[in-house]
Amino acid sequence: MADADGLERPAPAPTPARDWAAALDRGAAAPSAAAPAPAEQDLLRTDLYAKGKTVHNKRIDGPFRRFKWLVMLVTLTIYYATPWIRWDRGPYAPDQAVLVDLANRRFYMFDIEIWPHEFYFVAGLLIMAGIGLFLVTSAVGRAWCGYACPQTVWTDLFQHVDRFFDGDRNARMRLDKAPWGVTKTTRRLAKWAVYLAIAFWTGGAWIMYFADAPTLTADFWSGNAAPVAYATVAVLTGTTFWLGGFMREQVCIYMCPWPRIQAAMLDEKSLIVTYKDWRGEQRGSLKKAAKNPGAYGDCIDCAMCVAVCPTGVDIREGQQIGCITCGLCIDACDRVMKEVGRPRGLIDYATLEQCEAEAAGAPATPAWKALLRPRLALYFGVWAAIGAGLLFALGTRTHTDLTVSPDRNPPFMLLKDGSVRNAYTLRLRNMEARPRAMEVALVGLPKGAVMWTDAVSLENAAPTQTVDVPANATRVLRTYVMLPPGETASAFAFRLTSLDEHGEQDVTQTTFAQPASTMPGNE
Repeated sequence: MADADGLERPAPAPTPARDWAAALDRGAAAPSAAAPAPAEQDLLRTDLYAKGKTVHNKRIDGPFRRFKWLVMLVTLTIYYATPWIRWDRGPYAPDQAVLVDLANRRFYMFDIEIWPHEFYFVAGLLIMAGIGLFLVTSAVGRAWCGYACPQTVWTDLFQHVDRFFDGDRNARMRLDKAPWGVTKTTRRLAKWAVYLAIAFWTGGAWIMYFADAPTLTADFWSGNAAPVAYATVAVLTGTTFWLGGFMREQVCIYMCPWPRIQAAMLDEKSLIVTYKDWRGEQRGSLKKAAKNPGAYGDCIDCAMCVAVCPTGVDIREGQQIGCITCGLCIDACDRVMKEVGRPRGLIDYATLEQCEAEAAGAPATPAWKALLRPRLALYFGVWAAIGAGLLFALGTRTHTDLTVSPDRNPPFMLLKDGSVRNAYTLRLRNMEARPRAMEVALVGLPKGAVMWTDAVSLENAAPTQTVDVPANATRVLRTYVMLPPGETASAFAFRLTSLDEHGEQDVTQTTFAQPASTMPGNE
């Protein structure tokens, strides 16, 4: 018989209906079987290490294909364009909207600036991303893999390049089998040149996130960029060219660990792309169905679902690790069902529970109802709580910060007049894009306690000192605190106050060390 592409293929053997009860019974033991003969063992080893076959997927149009177009357009635009967006933060901060400033240990995202000691914001975002993947997988299977995974997006882009140069599925298959000649060599070189341009652009866009994009571009092409920039572009160009242009579905099936993790997260209530075999079997062409009404199911065995699959799997064989839940087989099957006058949904998003009910004769259940269950609500609640906590922390944080480190050796100095002096290292952080004057004050020490710094002489010692801190900078201050003779203290605090309209404060507790002989009860 001939498939939708005009390729001759032998008529398939009848496929038995799937045992949904067995599929749902995850704990059932597999039936015992005799050990395979040596010849069978060799055959199994041969299949296990079989050479990979190139997947030439057919172009299809439909709701899921159009959604993939939209996701690809949005994600690629964000990736390539974001480093070039400008954002005014004043004269003392970079004007790139999104910047990972490793040299100054800053992360900028529009109005948000993350400092090294605020890494918990980054950790929170990573946790939210992980829980978000759990949520999406539990709800709609491997939708991340099918639409937004970088490997999927760039593979999709490279496949469209294939169609531009080599034509659709049948034309590409014929070209693969054709001997090397002028036409084939020219097409291959032109296509690979476009592959290389896309890969180079991808690697070049990545380094723009770590330095000012216009400046780095000029330095890169003039040969003045850092060696690490050229090395990074070279590595990313090579990996993008190879993984997106040639390995493609093999990355999803063999290299990526996420499919294995997702398989453990799916349950009988998860929406997955499913072939409804109780409706489609036994498969047969329209001619066979016309000759034997009632003997064949809705599947006309056109293999369109296989032809459009970007990983080359046959969804009619059930869920497989190669299925990325992109839904293109749904678009193809729905189009065929419309052409032959049969209802859509032979391949559709459905849960195992819904499939079992439909196979027993129950009416079809809307897919969205599968999203209303406690597990998803719990995932979403945890995800939203973490997000709300990060937003609260971001909204209530100050742009003034103080850390104090007392000297450990020696812990104190006993002066000849009986005074006791301690030394401290203060770090004053000004997290605003402007210089600010700040006041450092002693809190909790007896009257007469004073402090001074390396920049202020002992004659100008006082309970408070005013310090200028540059914009977006940390000023390290070597500070000395002295108690007058006869006074004692064990703990006190430094208070840092910004002398501007905000008047932000940060108070840090520390200790004051002194000889045991000066403490009460040791006279």
